Amino acid sequence: MKKLLFLFLCILSASFLIADPFNAKLSAEERATLERNEVLIRNIDKMKNVCVTETAGTKQILATMKALNPVYTAEIIQIRPYAGNEDLLTVIKSALLNIPDYAGIPYWSVRVGKWYELYDSAKITSLETNENKTNILADLEMSPFGVINARITLEEGKDYLYYDMTNLNKLRYHDRFNVIKPENMKSAIAVFRDGDNWVLYAIGGVDTYKVFFLEERVETSFINRIKTFCNFIFSKI
Repeated sequence: MKKLLFLFLCILSASFLIADPFNAKLSAEERATLERNEVLIRNIDKMKNVCVTETAGTKQILATMKALNPVYTAEIIQIRPYAGNEDLLTVIKSALLNIPDYAGIPYWSVRVGKWYELYDSAKITSLETNENKTNILADLEMSPFGVINARITLEEGKDYLYYDMTNLNKLRYHDRFNVIKPENMKSAIAVFRDGDNWVLYAIGGVDTYKVFFLEERVETSFINRIKTFCNFIFSKI
């Protein structure tokens, strides 16, 4: 009986290895990817398909993205051990606030089958820091959509960091078609401690105009760019 109880407790402990803050939408294969500390990317379309529950670490990012209610959505997630990565928040903050380095991030175009730069240029136009919050306005040039006037916000607390980037201007495709309204494209990242681990959790979302002959191209272009950006930041730490 004692052996059975011990076995049951072992199985239960293993099943909750990464159970919090993740929900049942995370498959066994996806869980295994996270347990290997690899980056997991999920194309989920709607926010109802997110694989996290609302916790202190995810509350802010979920509220931000649910308010947008994007048409196209992706999650980018990685688990890292806390031990040996105690300075992770400092390192990721440095990477996120180094706006000029956004230019030149390598981006693979699936449609063309060629490498491009994610942003052709990136420059800060305004920066303000107030206690634990940094507000930045930046101009990010992204072909074929032109210059994105971006609002970037970064907040930090004990064992917690939150970042989001939002377009403030209307985006056009080759300056011919309107594809995204102001404040309808967001990249958000939350980093928080969960027991012995850091959770790096990002959501990219786009709510676009419906241009029927461009819809698939726009979805692929923007979602892949958001995934590329978040994956690049994760790779810097």
